[in-house]
Amino acid sequence: MSELHKFLFDGLPVRGMIVRLTDSWTEILARRASNTATGAYPPPVAELLGEMTAAATLMQANIKFNGALNLQIFGDGPVKIAVAEVRHDLSLRATAKVMGTVAADAHLPDMVNVGNKGRCAITLDPKDKLPGQQAYQGVVPLFGDQGEKLERLSDVLQHYMLQSEQLDTTLVLAADDKVAAGLLIQRLPVKGEANLEGRSPSDRDQASEDQIGRNEDYNRISILASSLTRGELLTLDVDTILRRLFWEEKLLRFEPQTGHGGPHFACTCARERVAGMIRGLGQPEARSILAERGDVEVGCDFCGRQYRFDAVDVAQLFLAQGDQLPANPTIQ
Repeated sequence: MSELHKFLFDGLPVRGMIVRLTDSWTEILARRASNTATGAYPPPVAELLGEMTAAATLMQANIKFNGALNLQIFGDGPVKIAVAEVRHDLSLRATAKVMGTVAADAHLPDMVNVGNKGRCAITLDPKDKLPGQQAYQGVVPLFGDQGEKLERLSDVLQHYMLQSEQLDTTLVLAADDKVAAGLLIQRLPVKGEANLEGRSPSDRDQASEDQIGRNEDYNRISILASSLTRGELLTLDVDTILRRLFWEEKLLRFEPQTGHGGPHFACTCARERVAGMIRGLGQPEARSILAERGDVEVGCDFCGRQYRFDAVDVAQLFLAQGDQLPANPTIQ
């Protein structure tokens, strides 16, 4: 069962979280593998997407955002886009579009940042938008301050969160075909809230910025966290990980979030949303698709569900309010 564990270091300005996605992650992979049009992800792509899903879960749980947190990686490699979405209730889904061959030993630059054009975007889409309210999005490149390609997703996200929140953050991520897991350690802000939701630079907490890289307690704990290996993160239970890493620290642990109250797979696709997309195409385009194929069929990239609209369904979509559907609608 997938689980999320939160903890504090007693008396220190440091917090942490560990996520282990098991059933929710294997369901994502199984749905992809069962799609005859795409087939299973190549192992390096599955590993990247698993790390993204674990990271998105940690970030959503960290800020407790009432809406959807959407983590995207896109660029100029064979993985055109990879997306992990986690909503406020920790329901999650993920997908990737692969066009081309991915080598068995491919890393992040090989998959999405061949010509150093890759980008990472985090979008926060509020659940209940106010009139005129837009989603907040932050984008960073997949290279460091000197233009060097970043080899690991954790490096990209640590850089992003330092820029966005002005807080030191350590991330350890790992995934295989059974588990997607992550450990997050973060220095607490000196005051106020973090900045992931898009405060302007003038609103930032100068005291927090002044502490970047200087807190000895955080630096010590960060070094310990960074010693966690991929194999340990994937195979050890949470209690063992915390005991091995922080046996000299006093931890204040919260009740684990599991089951429906923890990370779980769920897709928000619906026939009504697909109908809205078809309306967005316009009636001439919809009729053109009907004339060519006989129906309009749309598949969800996240869960694999197929939605089919025949001529009657499409005609109904474009009826003005109060109009009557002809007894025998034809394609014109």
